[in-house]
Amino acid sequence: MRAYEIIAGSTGIDGLRLGHRPDPVPQPTQILVRMQAASLNYRDLLIPRGHYRGGAVTVDTIPLSDGAGEIVAIGAAVTRFRVGQRVSGTFFRGWIDGPPPRRPLVALGAPPADGILAEFAVFEESDAVAVPGHLSAVEAATLPCAAVTAWRALVTLGRVAPGETVLLLGTGGVSMFGLQFARMAGARVIITSSSDEKLARARVLGAEGCVNYRTNPEWEREVMDLTEGVGVDHVLDTGGAGTLSRSIGSLAVGGRIAMIGVLTGTGAAGSPYGLLGKQGTLNGIFVGARGDFERMNAAIAANRLKPVIDREFSFEDAAGAYRHLESGTHFGKIVIRF
Repeated sequence: MRAYEIIAGSTGIDGLRLGHRPDPVPQPTQILVRMQAASLNYRDLLIPRGHYRGGAVTVDTIPLSDGAGEIVAIGAAVTRFRVGQRVSGTFFRGWIDGPPPRRPLVALGAPPADGILAEFAVFEESDAVAVPGHLSAVEAATLPCAAVTAWRALVTLGRVAPGETVLLLGTGGVSMFGLQFARMAGARVIITSSSDEKLARARVLGAEGCVNYRTNPEWEREVMDLTEGVGVDHVLDTGGAGTLSRSIGSLAVGGRIAMIGVLTGTGAAGSPYGLLGKQGTLNGIFVGARGDFERMNAAIAANRLKPVIDREFSFEDAAGAYRHLESGTHFGKIVIRF
């Protein structure tokens, strides 16, 4: 089969190479999936750069965690799926439901687990979910990481409620799903971006408050103004070290911050002391369990939700998808179509 690999020792997206691997064969509890689409997340830039957990990859590794495809073969002991079903693999192996296991979790697309940027992928039947029937493969490919992350932050742990206010940082995949899930729950949304054009698009999708953080560098003050000095109930902080203190400054008393991303780096953050006076909660969010994915898919299907897709690339131009993500100009998800 054709498969992309990040070559061992890679320090940039030039380390992404298209080659061949043997066609995989499912074991008794596994399913074989012909991949039809994949999508990118910010971690997919960090891995070939050698900046992801543990540094540069030490073995050639098939990248990407997020994809969707059709089952073409099943192992003799498989009971959850049948040939012909459309599925996605879960981001993590072996996290079925509830709190994360008290052991290291293995995620697709980084050693020791190959990802899905290949013509075929094999999953344990316990590490896959059926995709919502109204979604195309391109749309379903956006769900495993960004959507589950937003769902777990807002719904599983955040228990977002009608009338609450949600603050989203930026207009990438997690934030766009966060906008859709918050509106689905009846919550108000405030969103930040450095682009007025992106903010206008977010307003069309239901964002009520839009803040340009480039022209308003102390953007937490504008968030407080938009909430009449009350602050927000939930923050999906995709920035990391450079945004945490301002996220705390935006928070209402008793509010919750979901620390999700590292777009501004992983260095020393501003003091979390502000959480004390706000009596706020800070949760680290690293995607979620298969159960989160399944419950989210049920909600997506019931509400006929459609993911926000920025641009599609062909399988042959996967490097172009990486470069587009690197540019930071996207709005929503970037997808590779097989």
